Amino acid sequence: MYDYDLLVVGSANADLVIGVERRPAAGETVLGSDLVVHPGGKGANQAVAAARLGARTAALLARVGDDTHGRLLIQSQREAGVDTVGMLVGGAPTGVALITVDPSGDNSIVVSQGANARLTPEDVRAAASLLHASRVVSAQLEIPLETVVEVVRNLPSGTRFVLNPSPPRPLPAEVLAACDPLIVNEHEARVITGAALDGSPEDWAAALLALGPRSVVVTLGSEGALVATAESMTRVPSVKVDAVDTTGAGDAFTAALAWRLGTGSSLPDAAAYAARVGAAAVTRPGAQESYPTAEEVEAL
Repeated sequence: MYDYDLLVVGSANADLVIGVERRPAAGETVLGSDLVVHPGGKGANQAVAAARLGARTAALLARVGDDTHGRLLIQSQREAGVDTVGMLVGGAPTGVALITVDPSGDNSIVVSQGANARLTPEDVRAAASLLHASRVVSAQLEIPLETVVEVVRNLPSGTRFVLNPSPPRPLPAEVLAACDPLIVNEHEARVITGAALDGSPEDWAAALLALGPRSVVVTLGSEGALVATAESMTRVPSVKVDAVDTTGAGDAFTAALAWRLGTGSSLPDAAAYAARVGAAAVTRPGAQESYPTAEEVEAL
């Protein structure tokens, strides 16, 4: 019996967002909008997105500082309905993401890891009961890679592991072998394979599968996504919307896909649903504040 539909192991950041007419070049200063602080971080975003969609129970294993930003992040999780039993406090100031958003909705992000860098393998081992109580475990790379490795090593039989390797870096074979799926965009695919990746997204997916993951999802922005296994490759179309802010949209996609896999959906069906969730998320500003309910997704 599982207590949690989804356990997210990852980062929790305060997003400091400024709107700009254009992003500055090297050595240049541009004026922007008033600063707005949002709860964010890839791990925290995924947990909130899943809870908003109706995950029976979502939990977050993360570390924040004993400060104003940390309290903001814990409160935002509770308000969304996420179980915060795994949120650890202390060790460093809360992580911060500095985000600029241009009029097209595209963003640039710089992250100060802060407490995220102090989420350790020991923290994972201490949270064994959470891992064993979860249908699906999702992770990202805004926490130490050795912590993600420890998640894989402590993954119970029957629990599915989903990884979005962002920010990307080469991955050990044991992590790749656990991914079902590995979710990447084009840039992440290039870093993971260490290759130029000429050709089509199908070629990229084949190169990634050769590294050992059980399945791969390549996100293609306005072109949708590609779902790949050893047996088949399936294109998932996008939903056309007017983008306002793309911040956190990839996290919404990953959370929706991971949650739907836990409910028994096939990987192509889960990816199709996730594409609608990601599309809904870009129609509003912010990350967690933009995440849709299941009813809003159905309206698309």
